[in-house]
Amino acid sequence: MEELFPTEGLRATQYQFPGQLSRYQGKVRDVYEFEDKLIMIATDRLSAFDVVLPHPVPYKGQVLNQLAAYFLRCTEDIISNWLIKEVDPNVSVGLKCQPLPIEVVVRGHLSGHAWRTYRSGKRVLCGQNLPEGLKEHDAFSHPIITPTTKATEGHDEDISREEIIEKNILEEPLLEKIESIALKLFKRGQEYANKQGLILVDTKYEFGLHNDKLILIDEIHTPDSSRYFLKDGFEERQKNGEKQQQLSKEFVREWLIANDFQGLEGQKIPDMSREKIEEISNRYIELYEKLSGQTFKKRDYHQIEKEIETNISNNLD
Repeated sequence: MEELFPTEGLRATQYQFPGQLSRYQGKVRDVYEFEDKLIMIATDRLSAFDVVLPHPVPYKGQVLNQLAAYFLRCTEDIISNWLIKEVDPNVSVGLKCQPLPIEVVVRGHLSGHAWRTYRSGKRVLCGQNLPEGLKEHDAFSHPIITPTTKATEGHDEDISREEIIEKNILEEPLLEKIESIALKLFKRGQEYANKQGLILVDTKYEFGLHNDKLILIDEIHTPDSSRYFLKDGFEERQKNGEKQQQLSKEFVREWLIANDFQGLEGQKIPDMSREKIEEISNRYIELYEKLSGQTFKKRDYHQIEKEIETNISNNLD
């Protein structure tokens, strides 16, 4: 008997654990702070254009948490990361760090925000010169880094490496180290995606300091932080000017744009039908299975909040 699609996703949590110092609600995660660690609960909230959409998407948080943990473990030889252990399909426990105030976006193709910038006539993105004559989704000759600020509210803003140094956001030696590591992580992600019949188009990385040591934090190579195309037929579709088949959150952005929403002031978020929510959920699960090569095991939603609380409580050292 096929399991019924949950009527409601995990929207938010409100727990109080022994030793808990604070609770912070990010766009898609609920973060519980302790003296020496963080507990991150990946909810089913969905964000686009830096706006949290009204309807949570079942299983999306589980996909996010499990893929992030998988790829953090796969890249530990490149750089240490914040993850200590997973204690629930939606929950990871990790080191408490000092986040650095930029997001490092690495792009291998002219897609998404880069394409929208290029289409508007601009040929410089975050200090990177873009050549003339490119089409949407064309590959760059080599991956480029286009950093953004990390806004606590509203939109992240593009920034160049020169501005990062001039404004004393990061010192140049540290920035150079971060750039080098980001490119190595991206190459590893490209290689893995290629083996799975996918193309890693672009992604973002976040870094922090733990006892003055640079480490990788947050998620990596997930559908929330990355864009993937299907490799099979990519070149032919590009040659013929056809739409690329992608597995990412971009199709959500495209749906929002088609319904006159880009997160701008005065715009109304379009209503999302149950069918659309289930479609988005299925796309997340599809990407999980294509990336991991494993069948996604859907968790039970009947007592999800209680189960999460129990699994966290049983793992508080």
